[in-house]
Formats: sequence, C-alpha cells, structure tokens
Amino acid sequence: MESLNTRIDKWLWEVRLFKTRSMATDACNAGKVKMNGTNVKPSKNVKTDEVYLVRIGQLEKTVQVVDAPKSRVGAALVPQYYVDKTPDDEYERVKMLRTRFEFREHGEGRPTKRDRRQIEYIKDFYGMDDDNSFE
Repeated sequence: MESLNTRIDKWLWEVRLFKTRSMATDACNAGKVKMNGTNVKPSKNVKTDEVYLVRIGQLEKTVQVVDAPKSRVGAALVPQYYVDKTPDDEYERVKMLRTRFEFREHGEGRPTKRDRRQIEYIKDFYGMDDDNSFE
C-alpha cells in the first residue's frame, strides 16, 4: 500500500463524497468514517487499496481508495479515484426509506400544511436534502 500524503477528510471532499471539507471533517469526528470497524480521525493519511465505510445520511457507502486527486475533481472523473464496493441492497434500502415518506395514495389530494411539516421533519431527521437525496 502506497501512502498518498492526503488526509482522509480532504480526500472525501475531493472525490465528492461530501459537499464541503468541514462536513467531511465533522463526519470523521462523529465516527461516521470507519476503517476495519474503527473510527478514523480526519488527519489520517489515505493509502491506496484501503477500504473505508462512510455513512452519508442513512447510506453506508463502502469505498476502496485507488488514488488521490491534486484537487477537487469533477463528477465524471470520480471513478478514477475510488471503487464503490457498496452492495446494491444498501442502495435499495435507502431508496425504500426515501420513497416511503413521499408516497400518497391516489385520490388523497395535496398534503396539508401539517402533513408537509411532518414530511420535512422526517426528512431532516433522516438527513435528506430538499431534492430527496441523502447528504
């Protein structure tokens, strides 16, 4: 394993797993980034072929490091830097969580103000953005 001289919080931000570097640092400090079942500090250097479990909202994403970019990369270039080893059933589980909140039976009409507030509360609780995607 080759050391890439890049901190894990910076790498998570560079490969677009988090929107900001401070969010990546906060996730490391909160124990949402793990390697071999142990929490990773934000200052840990990334090495090639290491596998990390990253919790983003309700999604537990498993990624294997391939390389470290020089700076934040575009979405099209992300696959060059990590391999997504997350099982498909994990994505399905999160998709089911997301659709369960928004589903309304045909003929029920629009949600009331109270219904909308409850839906927003649940989305916030589960860490969902306004566009129905997890953070």
